[in-house]
Amino acid sequence: MLTLHYNPLTVAPVIAIVLEELEVDYTPVLVDFRLLAQVSPEYLALNPKGRVPTLETPDGVLTETGAILEYLAAVHGPHLVPEDPFQAGRMRETMYYLASTLHVNYAHALRGARWADTEASWADMAAKAPHTMAASLAHLEGHLDFAPFAIGTNLTLADPWLFVLAGFATRLSIDIAQFPNLSAHQVMMHDRYAVRAARNKGMIG
Repeated sequence: MLTLHYNPLTVAPVIAIVLEELEVDYTPVLVDFRLLAQVSPEYLALNPKGRVPTLETPDGVLTETGAILEYLAAVHGPHLVPEDPFQAGRMRETMYYLASTLHVNYAHALRGARWADTEASWADMAAKAPHTMAASLAHLEGHLDFAPFAIGTNLTLADPWLFVLAGFATRLSIDIAQFPNLSAHQVMMHDRYAVRAARNKGMIG
């Protein structure tokens, strides 16, 4: 049995969507940030980073979205990774960009204290965040396949991640409609059973 520690307002729903896609049994456990559950001794014993997602597996605990996704694909869903090595590389290229650039651009709007001590610096980062995030979305709009999935004609690990992070754009008052390919991808993913199932469980904010 797998246990997913999540918060619906974070990137953790990516893992829930993939678990639903794979029809794998798992137990969801809410990490309630309002109660500072992420820094409780019990949670830090699982994940010393104090973040989500965290996945408890029969072999131990995994953290970091990309690592968890790769584990789930290897054990339960190899079809979520393209067989062609180059296409698999493109999938991971997209995933790393989502993690290291798009998500970080978004985090600058809310988590300035991670990078600077002066509140004025936080405000400057927050003001810049919509511009850098929009620029990253424009890059993805022009460089992914959207045929109809991010990498070709089949769902891969990159798609749920793209869906969740691109959905954060509205939190920064970015109109996703200016990116037709991303907008169509959002609609398509919204309609997937796995997304609806995760949402019905309260796992998507």
